[in-house]
Amino acid sequence: MDDIIKISNINDFIFCPASIYFHNLYGNENKLMFQSKYQLNGTKAHETVDENKYSTRAEIITALDVYSEQYRIIGKIDIFDKKKKLLVERKKHIKEIYDGYIFQLYAQYYCMKEMGYEISKLELRSVDDNKKYNVKLPEEDLEMNTKFENTINEIRKFDLEGYQQTNTLKCGNCIYEDACDRSLNRGE
Repeated sequence: MDDIIKISNINDFIFCPASIYFHNLYGNENKLMFQSKYQLNGTKAHETVDENKYSTRAEIITALDVYSEQYRIIGKIDIFDKKKKLLVERKKHIKEIYDGYIFQLYAQYYCMKEMGYEISKLELRSVDDNKKYNVKLPEEDLEMNTKFENTINEIRKFDLEGYQQTNTLKCGNCIYEDACDRSLNRGE
């Protein structure tokens, strides 16, 4: 079970692999101590899904625990509409569609497929402005699917000891930057 990957860690890994270490370190602490306003707002926006209060319609499934034996990934989905066969990943505000968003959706997709669900559409939703972004299924975008599989393999092989961040913008936007010995902004 040591090589099980949390779906939520996929996007974090792409942002900065060291952030997963700090997230696990601070995991049981009060989020107000280390999360940014942006992250707290994102958590708040997710409450209706996480607490199964998003919809009372029988065809809507929210916060379902999912697992893939093939990829050894585990997590929760946001929303699945059984009637539309639509899997949705919600984000507080989408300015740009990052690979990590798509990879989280792919991970949920593969988990649900293994669990017997039929999915024909994937979607990212921006909660703040109610925008919807269609995402191709993994089998319709082989290049992105290969990038997803490569990322899963990179997560499994990752060694924090040898890691050095190279993007100062990522360090500047990281909530763990003050605690990180790999920060490129240290001393500024």
